[in-house]
Amino acid sequence: MDLNELNEVIRLHALYLASDGAEGKRADLSGANLSGANLSGANLTEADLRGANLTGADLSGADLSGAYLSGAYLSGAYLSGAYLSGVYLSDANLRRANLRWADLSGVDLTGANLRRANLRWTDLSDADLSDADLSDADLRRANLTKADLSDANLTEADLRRANLRGANLSGANLSGAYLTDADLTDADLTGAVRS
Repeated sequence: MDLNELNEVIRLHALYLASDGAEGKRADLSGANLSGANLSGANLTEADLRGANLTGADLSGADLSGAYLSGAYLSGAYLSGAYLSGVYLSDANLRRANLRWADLSGVDLTGANLRRANLRWTDLSDADLSDADLSDADLRRANLTKADLSDANLTEADLRRANLRGANLSGANLSGAYLTDADLTDADLTGAVRS
């Protein structure tokens, strides 16, 4: 997709959102190749980006609330400060993505690849990260209150000063994870691997 086509899709999507669907058209970017695209600050609320290639894309400050990103490729994408509440990210590839300060509260990240992702200061409260790969991820000071991390791979993850109050870590692999000053109050560690 070239830049002119992308700008037209975003323009029609903005019209769609402003008119409650009476005008314009909801963005359908499913399967689109948007690698390296600059979408910083874009309003992509409820957009369909399933299976889209957003490798290395700049989505900083973008509003992706309620967007469909299941199976999307976001490896190396820059999502710092992005609003992602209610987004669907199951089985998405977010390897090495920068999600610092992003709002991922209540988001479905089941089976997502977040290996080596920057999740510092990210709000992941009530998020579903079951079966997710968070190995080598930077989760310092992340809010994981009541998050579901069951069977997640947190090998070598940096969880220093993370808030894990009431989190479900049952069956999670915490081998080599850095947990200095992490708050594990009421966290479920049943069957978790810690060595």
